[in-house]
Amino acid sequence: MIRKRPVIGVTGPDEGGTGAWLFTALSIRLAGGKPQRITVKNPAEITEIDGLIIGGGADVEPLRYGQERVEKAKLAKDGRTIFEWVLSILFFPIYWLARYFQHTKSAPIDTDRDKLELTLLHDALAENKPVLGICRGMQLMNVHFQGNLHQDISGYYEETPQVSSIFPKKRIQIEKGSKLHEVLNTTVCNVNALHNQAIDTPGEGVKLVARELHTEINQALEHPGYNYVIGVQWHPEYLIQVRRQRRLFKELVKCACDYDK
Repeated sequence: MIRKRPVIGVTGPDEGGTGAWLFTALSIRLAGGKPQRITVKNPAEITEIDGLIIGGGADVEPLRYGQERVEKAKLAKDGRTIFEWVLSILFFPIYWLARYFQHTKSAPIDTDRDKLELTLLHDALAENKPVLGICRGMQLMNVHFQGNLHQDISGYYEETPQVSSIFPKKRIQIEKGSKLHEVLNTTVCNVNALHNQAIDTPGEGVKLVARELHTEINQALEHPGYNYVIGVQWHPEYLIQVRRQRRLFKELVKCACDYDK
């Protein structure tokens, strides 16, 4: 008997975000899952999916974590194998075009999307379905658990410009023994960066398990109270050529399969 592929819901904006969706969907398919796009205009119930990815995009409404909106600073644009480096170079034009023509931030704040994703996250956690938060998704997860955010992280980069790149130009340190360490099988790796915000105070039960080297910026979280609840500040969907990064999707799909048994 052929077993059906687990359905992984992927949230995103109504306008833009096509590039992120396509690469996330491809990552899910490579991992053995079936992607389903979810937006405010195309919502879904948690009963329709076996796992959830909360994607990147507009900033989380600051009122949800007890702050007023502040003016943002503009980002300064800017160990793998040789084979992975070659793939990175080959994929870069595709990633860049996808980001340029279909960016995920059509508006600075999207309260309707906040509401949709928080509802899906609440319901997924209630049923212990696996969840992966990407960039904004990680931040929203922390807000759900009553944590808060730095609305503008430019002050952490006094000597060098803040990088915004789909290339893995930032190096992070991962906590040994964490779930993320188990999934990626490393305590140090290079990641990309497309964010203005970052976690300040962790939410209830949340463990901050990765930090950018040379700054205090948190790069990943997880919640040990659940089987697979991980948030990453970077965009693994734009690192599809790196086998280690594909493991995030592979483990998510595996946990969705286990849930569906």
